[in-house]
Amino acid sequence: MLNITLKDGSVKSYENAMTAADVCKDLSMGLYRAACCCRINGQVADLRTMLTEDCALEIVTFDELDGKKTFWHTASHLMAQAVKRLFPAVKCAIGPAIDTGFYYDFDTEKAFTTEDLAAIEAEMKKIVKEKPTIERFTLPVEEAIRLMEEKGEPYKVELIREHADKGEEISFYRQGDFTDLCAGPHLMDLGVIKAFKLTATTGAYWRGDSKNRQLSRIYGTAYPKASELEAYLKQVEEAKKRDHNVIGRQLEYFTTVDVIGQGLPILLPKGAKTIQVLQRFVEDTEASRGYQLTKTPYMAKRELYQISGHWDHYLDGMFVMGDPNDETKECFALRPMTCPFQYQVFLNRKRSYRDLPMRLGETSILFRNEDSGEMHGLIRVRQFTISEGHLILRPEQLEEEFKGCLQLAKDMLTAVGLIDDVTYRFSQWDPNNTDKYEGTPEQWQVAQDTMGKILDHLGVKYEVGIDEAAFYGPKLDIQIRNVHGKEDTLITIQIDMLLAEKFGMTYTDTDGSQKTPYIIHRTSLGCYERTLALLLEKYAGALPMWMAPEQIRVLPVTERTVPQAEELVAKLSAHGFRATADGRSEKIGYKIREAQLEKVPYMVILGDKEAENGTLSIRSRAGGDLGSMTVEDFLALCHKMVAERILEG
Repeated sequence: MLNITLKDGSVKSYENAMTAADVCKDLSMGLYRAACCCRINGQVADLRTMLTEDCALEIVTFDELDGKKTFWHTASHLMAQAVKRLFPAVKCAIGPAIDTGFYYDFDTEKAFTTEDLAAIEAEMKKIVKEKPTIERFTLPVEEAIRLMEEKGEPYKVELIREHADKGEEISFYRQGDFTDLCAGPHLMDLGVIKAFKLTATTGAYWRGDSKNRQLSRIYGTAYPKASELEAYLKQVEEAKKRDHNVIGRQLEYFTTVDVIGQGLPILLPKGAKTIQVLQRFVEDTEASRGYQLTKTPYMAKRELYQISGHWDHYLDGMFVMGDPNDETKECFALRPMTCPFQYQVFLNRKRSYRDLPMRLGETSILFRNEDSGEMHGLIRVRQFTISEGHLILRPEQLEEEFKGCLQLAKDMLTAVGLIDDVTYRFSQWDPNNTDKYEGTPEQWQVAQDTMGKILDHLGVKYEVGIDEAAFYGPKLDIQIRNVHGKEDTLITIQIDMLLAEKFGMTYTDTDGSQKTPYIIHRTSLGCYERTLALLLEKYAGALPMWMAPEQIRVLPVTERTVPQAEELVAKLSAHGFRATADGRSEKIGYKIREAQLEKVPYMVILGDKEAENGTLSIRSRAGGDLGSMTVEDFLALCHKMVAERILEG
């Protein structure tokens, strides 16, 4: 007897083993038609999976992320099949589902064009109408290699060989005349893919390494209903309007220059001012919570990074000055993170338990040698500024200090208006990829168990990311998506039980013994450049008044009121507001429109009447004409907007 526990807790019993798809049909044909994949004992699986013993079974539809990924991955195979029909000489690389759809990389002598994408879409529609059967099968490694060699697919052969030493059979999916290496899961048939769109084609290096051959990547998306695709495409168009790469340049927050280099943006006065405001806010808040400010060098000798482990685990991501392999000569590297530098503050003299927790904070400029294909405006750059900090503490202080770091991050996100846009990921190591990490399995188990208990105590709802940990410890990554749906880490809080020992960091405990401290690595608002990009996208360039680079623009109606306008700007500036006067000989309507386009929160119209009465005519960027106010009333309004960090208006 086979007992299947369903999502609602009920149990279905069957005489014989059967596939998850058969169980789904027995439950509801409507559910079967909507099903994309399933979860067996919590693990995502193909509906073709045979159930041979008692288990928990969940049927997953497109409404869930796992369902979307299965749907989109099947669509990527559909696209690859169409490409192979139209361009038989093309070699297939990989075609995963991504956050908003899918892509597939192809090795082709000639890059795909917009016309090619239209032809591929048409061929995809033909294939769907053919209703090919989708079949999953497995082969021993040698047979799998032989199959892909016969089909002339060298990238597939390379991938298979990587699994040769694991003794696993290799899985494939066949649909009609197309067979592809794939772990799955896949949809049961292509008929449910009612609407799809190929959205872009770009270059991409094989495995993301610029040393490898450049491939041609086609992006696409697919939906069960045409109306859903239309809604998504409309959303994409709106996202393009909010893209910080567009808004930030139009509003003159930043620019890039070819002769300076990719991933090295120039912050223009507006961008520099906003980041300065955010930086001062962060530093003042951290100081009020017991952080000590440090300032450390931008570079160090190779020996520092050898102690920390960055030389072994992060060298490819560093900018090195000198020959890294010549031990006879000095070799320096720009810092990719601040931790080994800040540890020297602790090591400056002997420490006791009374010194702990030691909270060290720094506005750090960091350098990371990102691949050229990863660069995107201010979101991913090679030089950036970060609100970095390290807490050195006794083991019994770990949970309370972690809680403080998380609360600080939440307070920062609330202040800038991003708190509702983030998710949490518990990033762990991969025990099957130990070369990437410092420490023993036992040390990692302790660190991850400790962090898991802390997160559960604090009620943090998180997803688990395997092989996403730092090389020295697990971390809580606070994730956010840009307007295009691409996910990045905004803030991170890491538990480190390894590096203090490597640096010989000890403190005298209450009993006089020498103990090794724990360390928390954390950021409070993350990378300022990335935060600015996300804020420009969220507010479509209309930043809340407290962080806006220009808060008030005074608009004299005639030349007669220009002196009064300049006096008002001086008064506003004396109260700490960022104000300017537009004294040009232009019509007032033109000045208002320009200020509105430049997203200035408040406009003060100053004509003869206002100058005579000692009043101000106020316009709000969001609310339009606010009528007449006294100078004192307007100052009170502005002070309230800034002091309370009001996000509207």
